[in-house]
Amino acid sequence: MKARARSSGGDSRLSVRKTKAEKDPNKPKRPPSAFFVFMEEFRKDYKEKHPNVKQVSVIGKAGGDKWKSLSDAEKAPYVSKAEKLKAEYTKKMDAYNNKQSGGPTASGDSDKSKSEVNDEDEEGDE
Repeated sequence: MKARARSSGGDSRLSVRKTKAEKDPNKPKRPPSAFFVFMEEFRKDYKEKHPNVKQVSVIGKAGGDKWKSLSDAEKAPYVSKAEKLKAEYTKKMDAYNNKQSGGPTASGDSDKSKSEVNDEDEEGDE
């Protein structure tokens, strides 16, 4: 009975947000972490050694166990590659954000907002 009482009260909140915000297809994708960089290579090797295993969960579990057993020195190449990918992502996001906002000097105006500029023009006309 408690669940029924809660669900009737929760229906009004659920109907507030009907649609998700649209994702911009031009926005750069987040870079993979060092673990996912490792998993790309591990999946290929694992599938070659175990061609009959088709379950994603088995491959993922084996990859996780292997990642945990690696030393920091063995993880270093994956970490460095992940850092390079993150640096590229940061550059792409900066360019994307500047394009979205029109860039820092897109209109050639100073740091003043449009209303401040318009206020100054009106004061000079009086």
